[in-house]
Amino acid sequence: MSDQAVLHVTGRVLAGPEDVRDELWVVGGRVTYDRPAGARDIRTVDGWTLPGLVDAHCHVGLGPHGPVDAATAEKQALTDREAGTLLIRDAGSPSDTRWVDDREDLPKIIRAGRHIARTRRYIRNFAHEIEPADLVAHVAQEARRGDGWVKLVGDWIDRDLGDLAPSWPRDAVEAAIAEAHRLGARVTAHCFAENSLQDLVEAGIDCIEHATGLTDDLIPLFASRGVAIVPTLVNIATFPQLAAGGESKFPRWSAHMRRLHERRYDTVRSAYDAGIPVYVGTDAGGSLAHGLVVGEVAELVTAGIPPLDALAATSWAARAWLGRPGLEEGAPADLVVYESDPRADVRVLASPRRVVLNGQVVE
Repeated sequence: MSDQAVLHVTGRVLAGPEDVRDELWVVGGRVTYDRPAGARDIRTVDGWTLPGLVDAHCHVGLGPHGPVDAATAEKQALTDREAGTLLIRDAGSPSDTRWVDDREDLPKIIRAGRHIARTRRYIRNFAHEIEPADLVAHVAQEARRGDGWVKLVGDWIDRDLGDLAPSWPRDAVEAAIAEAHRLGARVTAHCFAENSLQDLVEAGIDCIEHATGLTDDLIPLFASRGVAIVPTLVNIATFPQLAAGGESKFPRWSAHMRRLHERRYDTVRSAYDAGIPVYVGTDAGGSLAHGLVVGEVAELVTAGIPPLDALAATSWAARAWLGRPGLEEGAPADLVVYESDPRADVRVLASPRRVVLNGQVVE
């Protein structure tokens, strides 16, 4: 051990919301709370330390028009890293980003494969566009390609109706979710509107993205089934602009999007109050910039979630939900160091003092 470079992290180590340690050590890229015997070449980093932040709805390898090249995907991942995001649940991407796994300097990615959408009912070049008869087969395919998640597009605008409408019949999603679970994968779905949610939850879905259509009558169902939501409020902020762009062609849809936007904070706070798990996700990729995780945490606080729980939604709780370690003994040393206590003010997250990934100081 004496020949290994050692990192000594001092100050306050937030191993949990109330689990505060005085120091940790990084040896061989992993966390230990035992001082290594005979260690030399010790570098010290001091401050308030959190596990690497989590963006639970992000799209590395996706741009406004579909898949992007590896150089662009690398820039996306590096931008997230600079913000302190060291664990990403990639909620659908048409690009193959497995090469990222070989890079020790890039965030870890948990993939959900490629989006699965109804024919002509999603953004062009983003998703597999299929009909209900093919849903089970495509879910099985993406479950095998992903890292334990599958992403459905649960609703989108129906141009004949002129408004948001469910993408899938109930029997199709029941069979598809059952198949994903059989293969060991969890299922999440993009949902803006109200009318797709009950079928998806009763069919056994594990998570809903955006969840702007969550209403008081649906909240008990979500809570009883333990279905998580990832509100992506930094994305929902774009609804008025989207509504204005579609006003002339789809006035009913535009009015609906504005209503969903207007009650977004009440929706999230009501979900939290009912005990529904809420996690941080930015929806970066596509048309939204990467590196917005701090803004999303702040949005959850604005919605009325207590700062400590908003912080947990991008750190301890989010990592546990995704089955990845935080700052436990022996865990990969993925951590972010700040000047002051982020539990007291989440705005501290905007200015990482140091970012450590796989035991290496990268910022």
